[in-house]
Amino acid sequence: MSEKPSVPMGTFLAYFLRLGTLGFGGPIALAGAMHRDLVETRGWITEEDYQEGLTLAQVSPGPLAAQLAIYLGYVRAGILGANLVGLAFILPSFLMVLGLAALYLRFGGLHWMQAVFYGVGAAVIGLIIRSAFKLAKSTLKRDPLAWGIFAVVGLATAITGREWVLLVIGGGLLFWIVKTRPWRNGTVTLSLTPTFWLTGLHGPAALATVGGIFLFFAKAGLFVFGSGLAIVPFLHGTVVSEFHWLTEQQFLDAVAVAMITPGPVVITVAFIGYLVAGPLGAGAAALGVFLPVLVVVIIAAPLLRRYGQRPGLKALVQGITAGAAGAIAGSVVVLGRGAVRDLPTAIVAISTLLLVWKTKVPEPVLVVMAALAGGLLFHG
Repeated sequence: MSEKPSVPMGTFLAYFLRLGTLGFGGPIALAGAMHRDLVETRGWITEEDYQEGLTLAQVSPGPLAAQLAIYLGYVRAGILGANLVGLAFILPSFLMVLGLAALYLRFGGLHWMQAVFYGVGAAVIGLIIRSAFKLAKSTLKRDPLAWGIFAVVGLATAITGREWVLLVIGGGLLFWIVKTRPWRNGTVTLSLTPTFWLTGLHGPAALATVGGIFLFFAKAGLFVFGSGLAIVPFLHGTVVSEFHWLTEQQFLDAVAVAMITPGPVVITVAFIGYLVAGPLGAGAAALGVFLPVLVVVIIAAPLLRRYGQRPGLKALVQGITAGAAGAIAGSVVVLGRGAVRDLPTAIVAISTLLLVWKTKVPEPVLVVMAALAGGLLFHG
């Protein structure tokens, strides 16, 4: 165990508050900023602790950047540090999404709001394509089995328009079995109010609905590996098709909101929760999706330090990640049906993909550009 840094806790928290307020670019960019700022520049975190945190974030459920930040808080001040850093990192984007959701609920029927999301929804498709490619390239490499799992889950998601959690888990188990051949050792072991606060798109919601939102997003949070966009296909089938909480366009708008705000992309769940059951719904959704992250850091971190390099666990995680990457790729087709609906939106989506692929223009800038284009092109 490395020695804890001596930086004052208030200063440490101020850094994560600033990162949560101004940190754009997705999980990889945010994780890179933490390494640059905390390890290389300030020396507040040791390289060893950072790498352990990054490993935990990669092999455990939860959005990568948020989980890494919470782990570094744990390194600095134990359970209290984990909670405080998590709050400082997540709160700014949560408050921004809360404000945007309130505006959306109040003015969503106005022409300008429809025009903005007309362009932004199409741009999101281009960004998701790029994210799916980057995730697949970095995790699947040249492994034929991983690519096979990726293809099967991707096709299943694209064709049915639903999340296939059991298929993703099955991919992880298949990868574990093929890569480790557990039978060789003779045993098989696997480490494993007031009305305003509840008012959403469909009017006041019941308190039971808030409880249902919390439980649903807590379950969904268990299947977010790496990028926060991994949660998109898991949410889509249930939120749109099964529960009918949101329409296809409203779901795309929720993803778009996450793209134009700093901090963790998975904060899109707060927008969804707000539209379903007002501010309490937003809080329940955010608490549900981030609670597994906190639990993993506090409970599972010591186990990972001891067993994380075992081939069986690494193989299981790699298989699950391949399935999650496939689900993200499949979700491009599902979401694209609603977002790319005519020639202008097709041009916006393709242009966004080309710009994010060939240039270093930040994603939030691309989303703002798409919003402006939507305002000019929208005729609904």
